[in-house]
Amino acid sequence: MQDVTKSAVLLTGGTSGIGLASAKTLAKQGVRQFMLVGRSIDRAIRAAETLLAVTPGLDVQTFSADVATPEGATNAAAACVEAFGRIDALVSSSGGDATPKLIHEMPIEEVQTTIGTIISGVVLPARAVLHQMTAQGCGSIVCISSDAAKIATPGEVAIGAAMGGIVSFCRNLAIEAKRSGIRVNAVTPSIVRGTPLYDKVMSEPFPKKLFSKAEKNAHLGVVDADDVAELIAFLVSSGSSRLTGQAISVNGGISAA
Repeated sequence: MQDVTKSAVLLTGGTSGIGLASAKTLAKQGVRQFMLVGRSIDRAIRAAETLLAVTPGLDVQTFSADVATPEGATNAAAACVEAFGRIDALVSSSGGDATPKLIHEMPIEEVQTTIGTIISGVVLPARAVLHQMTAQGCGSIVCISSDAAKIATPGEVAIGAAMGGIVSFCRNLAIEAKRSGIRVNAVTPSIVRGTPLYDKVMSEPFPKKLFSKAEKNAHLGVVDADDVAELIAFLVSSGSSRLTGQAISVNGGISAA
């Protein structure tokens, strides 16, 4: 990434959880220009206000789009270019809020919807920024997947399939995009406390039982959104300029994936 004070970061799913935490961490490291994208413009505006309260003086723009659709992803990328003239980094974290469910209890129609929504919400924004990043000759794409891409877990057959698809997409895109100076990596957390998805998971009996058991293996501490944000900020920064095509877990020791 170029001089961080002149860099523009696009965050899809940037209105809460890992996305907003990443914006806060990047702001502390000197990034000044942010485009926060979410389905709800009201939530995006509140997120911008939260970010500005933590780090005053930023240039924070907001945009409403469903980035799980080609039009929404394309428009979000275009809005960032219109606002800042470039996209130096994308943090793509709009993978939806699916919770674990045993596959034989999931209606067959829901299988396709779950996998498709998770993958589309993360990979379409990555596709959408390629034209601008290629023109610049640089860029860093960070996609949020999950340890479910690496570890077989009851209740995560559909989720794991989608997360595995995201990881495969990132690895293959990294090989294609490196010729244009673009790096692509995936972050694969397990349980992330303090996020809307965590609260939803813990409100449902089966996922709560599953995740509560997993939390006991997090002997280094259960991960929160700020922990994941620190890794994302590193992957965006020049400190990781030789790192691409990786899927890195941050999970407090729940697994060694």
